[in-house]
Amino acid sequence: MALFRLALVWLLLALPVQAQSLFPAAPENATPETAVSEQDAAATLVDILRDDAARETLIRQLEAAAAANGTPENGPAATTPETEPEQMSLARQLAEYTRDIAEGTTAFGAEVIASTSEVLGAFTDGPAVNWSEIYNSFLSLALVGAVTITLFWVLRAMGSRLFLRMGQRALGAGWMTRLALIAGSSLIDALIILLAWQGGYASALLLGEVGSMDFRQSLFLNAFLLIEMGKVLLRGVLSPRFPALRFAPMSDETASYWYFWSSRLISLLGYGLLLVVPIVNAAVSFAVGHSLAVLIALLSLLIAVLIVLQNHAPVARALRERHGRMPDDIIGKAEAAVAGFWHWLAIAYLVALFVIWTARPAEALPFMLKATLNSVIAVVVGIAVMALISRAITGGMRLPEDVRRKLPLLEYRLNAFVPTILKVARVLVALAVLLAIAQAWQVMDFLGWVASEFGRNLLGRLVSAALVMLIAMAIWLAVSSFIEYRLNPVVGTIPTARERTLLALFRNAFTIALIIIAAMLTLSEIGVNIAPLLAGAGVLGLAIGFGAQKLVQDIITGAFIQFENAMNEGDVVTAGGITGVVEKLTIRSVGLRDVSGTYHLIPFSSVDMVSNFMKGFAFHVAEVGVAYRENVSEVKVHMQKAFDILQAGDLGAEILEPLDIQGVSALGDSAVVVRGRIKTKPGMQWAVGRAYNEIIKEVLDEAGVEIPFPHMTLYMGQNKDGSAPPLNLRREPRTIGGTPAAPALEGPQQMSEAAPETARETGSPATATTPGAEGAGDRAAEIERAMPSGGEVDED
Repeated sequence: MALFRLALVWLLLALPVQAQSLFPAAPENATPETAVSEQDAAATLVDILRDDAARETLIRQLEAAAAANGTPENGPAATTPETEPEQMSLARQLAEYTRDIAEGTTAFGAEVIASTSEVLGAFTDGPAVNWSEIYNSFLSLALVGAVTITLFWVLRAMGSRLFLRMGQRALGAGWMTRLALIAGSSLIDALIILLAWQGGYASALLLGEVGSMDFRQSLFLNAFLLIEMGKVLLRGVLSPRFPALRFAPMSDETASYWYFWSSRLISLLGYGLLLVVPIVNAAVSFAVGHSLAVLIALLSLLIAVLIVLQNHAPVARALRERHGRMPDDIIGKAEAAVAGFWHWLAIAYLVALFVIWTARPAEALPFMLKATLNSVIAVVVGIAVMALISRAITGGMRLPEDVRRKLPLLEYRLNAFVPTILKVARVLVALAVLLAIAQAWQVMDFLGWVASEFGRNLLGRLVSAALVMLIAMAIWLAVSSFIEYRLNPVVGTIPTARERTLLALFRNAFTIALIIIAAMLTLSEIGVNIAPLLAGAGVLGLAIGFGAQKLVQDIITGAFIQFENAMNEGDVVTAGGITGVVEKLTIRSVGLRDVSGTYHLIPFSSVDMVSNFMKGFAFHVAEVGVAYRENVSEVKVHMQKAFDILQAGDLGAEILEPLDIQGVSALGDSAVVVRGRIKTKPGMQWAVGRAYNEIIKEVLDEAGVEIPFPHMTLYMGQNKDGSAPPLNLRREPRTIGGTPAAPALEGPQQMSEAAPETARETGSPATATTPGAEGAGDRAAEIERAMPSGGEVDED
């Protein structure tokens, strides 16, 4: 094909040349059918290239044509030192650029003025208007148009009732049901237009000359179909009459405004360019029709620019609203950034579309319209998908009640991971929309890059890495849900303490292993060589083993503790000198909460012995001390009585065996200790012991059995005859408020009354046993209150 194109270019350039022509002149009666075929042109070109003289002649002709027509598209024209172009400075380039803009603007203004003059002159002193053509066009269109539009409005009125019912059903429905109803209403709307279009075609074929149709009627019907189908899309998005069937989230007033102006612009451009301009071309001239098309496009441009300027502030507020609700959202940030200058972008696009259409409609306009349509489709689909994703993120996931009862944390986990995944998906959708727009405008050939070996390989690696991460996340959710199901006492069997501990440890270990494996596979999928990483991990593990021996000891000791089932979560243990409840148990440490509420984290390397109070059963050891004068047998009877009362109470179900009275366990300094044991369920020995102590105290008090406690006796000395001398207490007399104070006490009464008070002053909980001390206690207290501060006690 390259040879054919080169031959054809040479032929086109060489035909006008009269001197040294390589081809004979074509005969006067030559027709396109007698032109040189591609085969003949290829053969001629081969002969020319083989002949040196002919080849040189062809090169000179091509250079001359390039110099006359400008630089060819495939490269710059050959230059010589005499014809080498002048190197322009930056100022010169700017001047040339501004000159081109000024000339283009002037030419555009002149074309608009010429178009206006052409249209106005057509009805004054311009070319003759074929009024009969216009009259025939009016007659042929009047009946078909009336039938088509009447049928359309009748069908729309019938469909409005159906749209109303669908709108009522869409109220309060889910987003999937609502989306299906919107799509269904759009299909019904399109079906109504197709029926009206078919009715118009039938009337055109039957009411005039049967079996034939005027081209003007076909123009109208085709324009009607295209324009109304475009309005179907508008009604599906905006739906001004039925808010429940509206896809775009906006108010009724805003939807009605945008639908009104959008539909008018579509009607103006559609009927003007597809119906009026062809009729003017037939009735007046092609020049007038082209001028009319330019004026219609210019009017549409002005209306569109005015609409953009009028809605500059409302659209900017709507674009910033998402960023105000979600400041961290990437799409909201992008919309807020575009909000300040979106109207200039829209106006620039509209002006560029109009200028390209007027300058090169046959070349650039189809490309621009196709790119615009693809961009609009990409944006609409992207907005729809992102809206669905946003609804899913906002609403969250709701599991059935039965699933929530069996797996209480599954919904929480899904709502923690799924919204994050959906946010990433929303960003990917936005990126896909940008790539689709860039592909449509040929800014970049993304599809070509994907089709290349490098692009296909890279995209496949990224997709594989994403799948690895998703599969790893799904596996983690499945394992965590299974462990949660096994640990849930509501369903199935109640897990033991060992099951709780081992399953919790397994979940932690499995999570770490899964993260490492998923990370390695992901890096491998994206092309990273993980062999050095594995070797480095081995070396790092060896270094950690030498440098963190304490950590290794913690892990090994913890593993053996778990294998031997020394403790589980919820057990009361003594480890490392601390007694408390096991709240957290890992492979390296144990967390204990003591009776005062303090949390202790103890590494296993510091645990040389574990005392577990919760294994199988427990004992409360009751050691009851009684006075030496009490009968031990009677004390045993009272202990059994107290046990019977305890067993008949609320804690009776926690007692496993009868009371085990072991007898006298010790002869203390002031008491005889009688020991008994109560076997209880593990963990209940403390509650049972407290209750038994209360009951045994009441039973012994009721029986009059003395429970000894420490006493203190004050000894004041003794005479030779065995009698105790009196304790003399003196103080200086003084007055209190002008009244003489009470005189100092003397004699034995003083000793007997002061002794208990002296015992109180010692701060000891013991009571004095001096004869008469109990009766003199109150009087001694009165003496103490009467004594002045700083008073002295003299001993004789």
